[in-house]
Amino acid sequence: MTDFDTDLFVIGGGSGGVRAARIAAGHGARVMIAEEYRFGGTCVIRGCVPKKLMVHASHVHDEIRDAAGFGWIIPEARFDWPTLVANIDTEIARLEKIYATNVEKTGARTIKARAVFEDPHTLRLSTGETIRAQHVLIATGGAPNHGTMIPGIEHVISSNEVFHLKQLPKRILVQGGGYIALEFACIFAGLGSDVTVVYRGDNVLRGFDEDVRTHVRTEMERAGITILTGCTVARVEKPGEEYISHLSSRSSVASDQVLFAIGRHPNVANLGLEKAGVAMNPDNGGIAVDEFCRTSVPHIYAIGDVTHRTNLTPVAIREGHAFADTVFGKRPVQVDYTNIPTAVFSQPEVGTVGLTEQQARAMYPRVDIYRTDFRPLKATVSGSQIRTLMKLVVDGATDQVVGCHIVGPEAGELVQVLAIAVKMKATKADFDATMALHPTAAEELVTMRTPTARYGLEAAE
Repeated sequence: MTDFDTDLFVIGGGSGGVRAARIAAGHGARVMIAEEYRFGGTCVIRGCVPKKLMVHASHVHDEIRDAAGFGWIIPEARFDWPTLVANIDTEIARLEKIYATNVEKTGARTIKARAVFEDPHTLRLSTGETIRAQHVLIATGGAPNHGTMIPGIEHVISSNEVFHLKQLPKRILVQGGGYIALEFACIFAGLGSDVTVVYRGDNVLRGFDEDVRTHVRTEMERAGITILTGCTVARVEKPGEEYISHLSSRSSVASDQVLFAIGRHPNVANLGLEKAGVAMNPDNGGIAVDEFCRTSVPHIYAIGDVTHRTNLTPVAIREGHAFADTVFGKRPVQVDYTNIPTAVFSQPEVGTVGLTEQQARAMYPRVDIYRTDFRPLKATVSGSQIRTLMKLVVDGATDQVVGCHIVGPEAGELVQVLAIAVKMKATKADFDATMALHPTAAEELVTMRTPTARYGLEAAE
């Protein structure tokens, strides 16, 4: 008789943990999964899903504005923040129930409790129960990080609190230049708020292609969002009903809300990792894992944002699935982290897969760039001044398309499909041989014939 209560104990009921629990149970393992808050994790409860619903809500403003050019006479519209929040809460509650139910259908046991290590095999629950597990999977995700504790930090909210604001702020300051900061900046701007973005770097979206960064900033500023770069919020005061954010540039900004979205850190505090002997990665602060997501303790694994490697929901899900197949399906599976498609649901939207121009030029002796910047057909009648950017990065020696970047409507949807081509190592000739679908913006991807820039040995010839 085994002295273990379960074959697998999963700490964290987010997308990655739930997938691992379901697949492991499907392989015949006895599984328990503990979640101290709500099943669904960051993505479902306070991240991707509610944020994307808010993005949809903010787009309505532009649709109403553009309608006049197409002959629609629409009376003045009024937005009601409490209605949006209530409807999003209803949808999140529905999804949360589905997540928990789907796990239970596989025979796994769900536990609404916090779990911490007592030793490498023993977990103590906040309910008072103690569980001994043969294998443990840590899938506790990440949490917002406010960075340096500045004076007045108590006045600042994170992305967690955005979904529970009682009213739409007329003015909001957002500190951060990454995708979370820009998405919320565009959401609030679209819903009618006066938005100021403060970012310490020289331009937003660090790590993205330089053309993408420039295009997004230009379009956001065209939409009326103020972007202040090269500075940070030094302190926040609340002398009355409003907040005053004092910047390192010695200027100040008044607002009704201050949101920091300057990064996230692995959710590892008070898990008892030291009692289990689990080592941390000194380079990123996450749990150190190998190519199979195994920690320094052979029977303990970690997936998703808690490892602080590639913090994306689909990556956590893929890692959870691979873990369950490897350990309980007896089929070793490694996750391939190359060419992961990424979207930023800013306005305009960003979709990207593969290498940036800068990365490609550092890797290959010859690089060809195909780039187009145009006003989409809809804008010509609506009167909108928005512009779309499309860019292909090509290995000049093999003709392989190694990077695709789109800024414009439905960029994420387009790049999901393009990612298949990039993953299959499609060449520029393959793109050229594909018949265009007219009239679409996407046809530009297969009609760009002449490089806009060439780098490398043959460039000067």
